Amino acid sequence: MTNLQILTFGCRLNSYETEVMKNHAQSAGLDEAVILNSCAVTSEAVRQLRQKIRKLHREEPDRKIIVTGCAAQTEQDYFLAMPEVDHVIGNDDKMKPDVFSKIAGGSNQKNLVSDIMSATTLPHNRVTGLAGRARAHVQIQNGCDHRCTFCIIPFGRGPSRSVPVQDIISEIKALVDNGYKEVVFTGVDITAYGEDLEGNDSLGTLVQHCLSQVTELERLRISSIDALETDPALLETMASEQRLMPHLHLSLQAGDNMILKRMKRRHLREDAIAFCADLRQKRPDISFGADLIAGFPTETEEMFQNTLKLVDECGLSLLHIFPFSPRPGTPAARMPQLNGKVISQRAALLREKGNWVLAQHLEGYKNKTVEILTEKDNIGRTADFTQVRLDKEVSTGRIVQAKISGHNNKMLIGNVT
Repeated sequence: MTNLQILTFGCRLNSYETEVMKNHAQSAGLDEAVILNSCAVTSEAVRQLRQKIRKLHREEPDRKIIVTGCAAQTEQDYFLAMPEVDHVIGNDDKMKPDVFSKIAGGSNQKNLVSDIMSATTLPHNRVTGLAGRARAHVQIQNGCDHRCTFCIIPFGRGPSRSVPVQDIISEIKALVDNGYKEVVFTGVDITAYGEDLEGNDSLGTLVQHCLSQVTELERLRISSIDALETDPALLETMASEQRLMPHLHLSLQAGDNMILKRMKRRHLREDAIAFCADLRQKRPDISFGADLIAGFPTETEEMFQNTLKLVDECGLSLLHIFPFSPRPGTPAARMPQLNGKVISQRAALLREKGNWVLAQHLEGYKNKTVEILTEKDNIGRTADFTQVRLDKEVSTGRIVQAKISGHNNKMLIGNVT
């Protein structure tokens, strides 16, 4: 019996890539190993990873420890120097079957990290499902060509590369055949989809191809996007196609124009407000989530208030709040930093605002009957990604109807009909 374990940190893309790695490692016969698929988005994420590695080694000193993911790519020297670590695998390399065959074959090569910035193509590793998940993630793109001043991820993921349309359609068909009702497109900068491919495909035209060619797919969902780079085809499809789920998670980061400029974002606060208003007019049932950073360098109280006000002006209902964390090697790390207590206070205020707008969003569902995709532990999601606790056990991955009786300020309470 294999004793292979893969621990996933961070984003949906990492979850997808974990499934690919599991297939490669099992096919190679790799066992008695733990693979840590890491995140590097914050310094705290990297600190927790180091802590986890040391804990694993204390508990099972003879078990092989393999580190991969964004932290392995951006801070490879640190992990190569850790005596607890047996192998460090780069982000591009972890998708290649021969890397796992080499390790399973007894190779002692510790450094398995190639130059991610020289990657020009994206190998397509098809998966047929994600263990224990109600919805299937499909990678359509990887990497990022932008250079936001706070972000280390382009150096962990490399340049933007896209998976060809027909490969994506083929994977979705296989997932639908395996019983999946919902597919989620994932990547690092998915609004850049198609820019590196021949032809005129964009994220919007990809969505249109998939919905028209896989008619059995009941739900298609898009993960985090850069709203102001959204193409007209996507907006048109969101307005007209009910199978495209009415929820977008926006990479906004801030609501003050000077901070957006210093972040090297490509939009103004007015653009974000107009985008949400326009799309809500086209698709009234849509909901918006957003990433927001609290305490970016040089942020004044007035600038912070602009971010706080943006929540209402965009009509956001689900906030992901990140207290600013300087990442070595990024321009923002060299800017004048705010006091840590101020950052914490502003993050707390944004979270408080997030709790309030979520409760208001939940209140609007009372007495409605809605369709829900069921997850484990009697939890499900509405079309706009609102979480629901159901009154009875339903098998994972089904679409059921439920009448909403109320909420607990965090999720809806639904009675299956």
